[in-house]
Amino acid sequence: MTLLTEEDLEKYIDAGRIACLIAKDLEHYVKPNLKILELAHYIENRIRELGGEPAFPVNISINNIAAHYTPLPDDTTIIPSEAVVKIDIGVHIEGYIADTAVTISLSDKFTPLIESVKQALEKALLYIAPGKRFNEVGAIIEKTVKDYGYRPIYNLSGHSIDRYVIHAGETIPNFNDRLNFGKFQKGKVYAVEPFATNGVGFVIETSTTTIYALKFNPKKIRALSKDTYTLYIEIYNTRRTLPFAIRWYIDRISKTRINSILYELRNNNLLIPYPVLIEKSNGVVTQFEHTVLIDNKGNVIITTEC
Repeated sequence: MTLLTEEDLEKYIDAGRIACLIAKDLEHYVKPNLKILELAHYIENRIRELGGEPAFPVNISINNIAAHYTPLPDDTTIIPSEAVVKIDIGVHIEGYIADTAVTISLSDKFTPLIESVKQALEKALLYIAPGKRFNEVGAIIEKTVKDYGYRPIYNLSGHSIDRYVIHAGETIPNFNDRLNFGKFQKGKVYAVEPFATNGVGFVIETSTTTIYALKFNPKKIRALSKDTYTLYIEIYNTRRTLPFAIRWYIDRISKTRINSILYELRNNNLLIPYPVLIEKSNGVVTQFEHTVLIDNKGNVIITTEC
């Protein structure tokens, strides 16, 4: 078992505090006709001002979009009136990650859908302790959401977290998955993130990708063209395999050139795309998320508290 040092704990908790502070501000910031590009800049700049770095490009997912949408460099999308907006925020300090998400509705008619997933998360967090099974948390989430008359998203899940790794191999289902035998352990960090919908409860990939991450393969890296190699090294040195958005680099690399670089990286199997996910039946999706740290003594710490 890997033990967390006091320095590890402090950095996780600091990252969580930053994520929490920003998430609390959003209810007053999100409004109809706000450009999502402006919202993304605001969130990511606040992360840096408070002493962190984005662990991934902020996800701003509206209505039937469930995850993986971040604005492109020239994105003109605005938040519609009566929209349901999921905002997924990741903060890291030297690779120690806190992941949190909130849903903001601009219409009262979706309040019960939001409350279902908010309550599901709160009940799930109360149950977590070393030795508890992941699927038991999933059962709590599923029952709570269904009690409101909605469905959880069955093919989205929470996940374990490691340094510089957002999805560290273990999954925490949003339903009672009896084939998931994972258990919460001391010295580990987890993101618990229930999703609920008034649709069928499954997401599908679209043809749109706005978020990417790098793979590491020294032999293939050395064979890249000069521009591609330069950008790869820049991203890897600062982010390793943490996800990134092309809008972060567009100020010095043209859109045409950066698309060519992405193409070369993809052809060399050095790029992981994260396609935008939508609810299969176009149902509205809601989401809340917190990061849980279980210290070496078994104490459960919610890192996104402030």
